[in-house]
Amino acid sequence: MLEMMDIGIEKVVAYRWGGKITEDEMTLALSALKEKIETYGEVFIYQEIESIGGFEFEAIVEKFKFLSDVGISNIRRVAVVTHKQWMHKLIDLEGKIFKKIDMRSFSMDEKNEAMEFLKNP
Repeated sequence: MLEMMDIGIEKVVAYRWGGKITEDEMTLALSALKEKIETYGEVFIYQEIESIGGFEFEAIVEKFKFLSDVGISNIRRVAVVTHKQWMHKLIDLEGKIFKKIDMRSFSMDEKNEAMEFLKNP
């Protein structure tokens, strides 16, 4: 399940992730991301991860199509909110790999801090 959210910050694509992601959900999220990139040039991402149940194969195909067409060069900041400790470690690692993207992880109790991180670049 992927649920799009509005957190009141213009450049942000926000969503809540729980369980398995379908092709339709992935298409919805990537379309929102592409639209924000076309409107603002650079974008931020807010993710709340409740649980991870994998992806439908078609959802992965959609993500690869997006990466091939649009890439990640317009993504400037990513805030990941989760209670999963291993995800915090993964976000730290991804932040080192994707050096041009400022990625940070936050606990579920730190949602306000995550939003402030995105509001005040």
